[in-house]
Amino acid sequence: QVRLVESGGDSVQAGESLKLSCKASGSTSRISYWAWFRQAPGKEREAVAAIYAGSDTHYLGDFTQGRFMISRDYAKRTIYLNIDNLKPEDTARYYCAADLRFRDIGGSWWSQSEYAVWGQGTQVTVSS
Repeated sequence: QVRLVESGGDSVQAGESLKLSCKASGSTSRISYWAWFRQAPGKEREAVAAIYAGSDTHYLGDFTQGRFMISRDYAKRTIYLNIDNLKPEDTARYYCAADLRFRDIGGSWWSQSEYAVWGQGTQVTVSS
């Protein structure tokens, strides 16, 4: 069993930066892809970024516009999401997710259905 715990969310001013973390525990060797999603109040959950567990291959949502970066620390069983120049529209709950099936999901990394394990999320609030 795999468990994901996010941290790093905060209430910040526009223009600041945050680094979110997602730490995995349990059978972490089963994780093939990690991802970050976010959900703003009243909106659907959307994909932010994903990274392959076996390399630095990663994917970013079109809206990220160079402000977001995903990275991993295999030894720490942790992935990160760096967000620079935060905007009020980045306000959302950010969720970490993991795919355990060891197949290539690069073509559909943005789909929630690809991920079987989810964390509880961490809240990011950006004020102008």
